[in-house]
Amino acid sequence: MKLFLALIPLLLAVSTLHAQSDFFKGKQVRIIVGASAGAASDLYARMAAAHLPRHIPGSPDIIVQNMPGGGSMTAANFVYRVAKPDGLTLAALTSPIYFAQLLGQKEVQFDWAKFSWIGTPEENDEILFIRSDLPYNSLLELRNAKEPVRCGATGVGSTGYYIPKLLAHIFGLKINLVTGYPGAPDVDVAVQRNEVHCRGTTIAAFFGREPGRTWAKSGFVKILVQTGDNKNHRVPETPTIWELMNREKISEANRRLARVLLGPGAFGRPIVATPGITPERVKILRDAYTKMTRDAEFLAEAKKRGWEINPVGGEQLEALAKEVVNQPPEIVAAMKEILEGK
Repeated sequence: MKLFLALIPLLLAVSTLHAQSDFFKGKQVRIIVGASAGAASDLYARMAAAHLPRHIPGSPDIIVQNMPGGGSMTAANFVYRVAKPDGLTLAALTSPIYFAQLLGQKEVQFDWAKFSWIGTPEENDEILFIRSDLPYNSLLELRNAKEPVRCGATGVGSTGYYIPKLLAHIFGLKINLVTGYPGAPDVDVAVQRNEVHCRGTTIAAFFGREPGRTWAKSGFVKILVQTGDNKNHRVPETPTIWELMNREKISEANRRLARVLLGPGAFGRPIVATPGITPERVKILRDAYTKMTRDAEFLAEAKKRGWEINPVGGEQLEALAKEVVNQPPEIVAAMKEILEGK
């Protein structure tokens, strides 16, 4: 009898896990992408939709639904406020969207720290590139531009917005932001047409899809700076922001600010789910995502696409999310000065 009583918790746990595993059988899972079709986050989500089902017990179908707008604001609000907390709705969000929460923007209807964090295929460093037909060979030459160069972006929650703004703030560059583009491909078209001259993006997005690959080979654009602590092997000649800050003797306050604003690189291209999902179901999704990123077929396709897979698990992302949204007032004030001109 004592042995039986001792086994009851274990039997209940196994029964619960079995029930959670059976839940996905015959179901359809959606990945809501907070960007338009063809954006890097969209491409990664579609690849996950193709490979993730075989690692989830019950092998549910997974479809991708694009919900662009506001640098993932529309998608983040939908998944947080509208979608059922059952594990059947995931989201691929652009990680800089948490800036909007820190800045207290009224459109925000989510808490970044309370999403159910599933995983990311990589950590991302960023770059700023500019059309090569402009007479600027280095980032700091933009201090003396006769006319401010125009950088294109979707919204505040996009790399294309905060990277140029941060660089302009730290180094005194002449940059104007042109916002409101529906998605990253639209900004690329604007660069091609010379409506805008420059764009901030991630290294993975630039080299992982067109037109970045072709632009890099043809020399259509120049990459002026990268944001990682160390140089990425794909842009070995481009200086890092930290090298430039050392050279220019930038203040410690601006260095701390850079760390906060460059934080989205650590999130990469995260997959999240609604808050309130049972811990058992979150574990199933996290385990499946981890298995997918180690799967030979998945890795082969990533290699074919030129993507580098360096995954980070949901537990680590969850801890990071709690950290980044808890900033002291002085950091938030500095962010507002950069991102909102306050």
